[in-house]
Amino acid sequence: MRTRVARSFWERTKGLIGVKSLAPDEGLLIERCNCIHTMFMRFAIDATFMDAEGRIVKTVRNIRPWRLFVWGGWRARKVLETAAGQAPS
Repeated sequence: MRTRVARSFWERTKGLIGVKSLAPDEGLLIERCNCIHTMFMRFAIDATFMDAEGRIVKTVRNIRPWRLFVWGGWRARKVLETAAGQAPS
């Protein structure tokens, strides 16, 4: 999977805003993150929340645009955003 990593405050804040779509083999890894939104987004995503070691702690599928708050839990430290239906198992 081709994954872009969002590390800076601006990269994490912008996320996928302005992106028209993601290919099935693309994703955005947002570091230092346990909560996301899909405000201003154009397509649904899957969010895979991971702990500091990269273990999956929660997966939320088919999050539609304009959702204000999706929380990954207390242990979540990063999240992989992929196109809806593409979350790793």
